[in-house]
This record gives sequence, C-alpha cells and structure tokens, in this order.
Amino acid sequence: MPVGRKPKPSHLRLLEGNPGKRPLNRNEPKPRPTRPTKPGWLLPEAKREWARIAPELESLGLLTIVDRAALAGYCQAYARAMQAEQRVQKKGLIFTTNTGYVQQRPEVAIAQKSWQLVRAFAAEFGLTPSSRSRIEVKEPGEESPWWEEP
Repeated sequence: MPVGRKPKPSHLRLLEGNPGKRPLNRNEPKPRPTRPTKPGWLLPEAKREWARIAPELESLGLLTIVDRAALAGYCQAYARAMQAEQRVQKKGLIFTTNTGYVQQRPEVAIAQKSWQLVRAFAAEFGLTPSSRSRIEVKEPGEESPWWEEP
C-alpha cells in the first residue's frame, strides 16, 4: 500500500494552477459531470443538505455521476453531527451514572467524529475555506481541456 499523501485528482491540481508543476495524468478517468441521484435512505437533515449543496457543486463543475457515495457520506455525517449536537444541547455534555460517576455523554464523541467526517468529505469537494482557496474556477466561456497545462 502506498505511503504518504494521496494524490490529488488532475482537474483539481489544474484548478489550483498545478503548484508542484508535476506532469498531469492525461489518462485519468473522467466521470460524467452531472449530479448523481439523491439516495432515499438519507436522514431528513442529510436530504436537506444534499438539496442545498449538490446544485452548487454541480454548477462549479465539482460534482460527477460517480460522486454519489462521497456526497451521501458528507450529507449523512452532517446530519448525524447535527443530531448529536442537538442532543448535547438538550441534555448537556456530561451526566452522572447510577454509581455517581460523572461521564461525558456518548453524543459528544459522536458529534466530534461526525464533524471530522464532514470536514474530510468537505475538503474533497472544496467546501472548506482552505481547500477552496487552492481552486481557481474559470469564467464561463473560458473552458479548456482539463489536461492542458496552465
């Protein structure tokens, strides 16, 4: 198994201006740039997040037909984080067990892990300020092949 950072897709490297000036993979798979169908099993909050974010990603050309699982993972993690946060807000961060031991609510750990997943998925789609700052979106009509060097 390879060690180190996972490689960035060529189209993202190109959008970032290929800062390392390494050759781009001209044979990289190019999935159809279209919005995948929303899974019916998503939690209600995840469905709302999908409806909010999918059109934006599609309009920026950052969403393809094969991104369904990654986008669903992002939306579901977001919904779980929100559920856990609401529970923590309602019940508090800690509770006392029957034996008198003060303990952190499980929802605190669920929220933390869910937010980590949200952040990881969000970075994949350029949805964080730092990941977005490295992407340059061309103006409409400025289209060029993704493999063309800047």
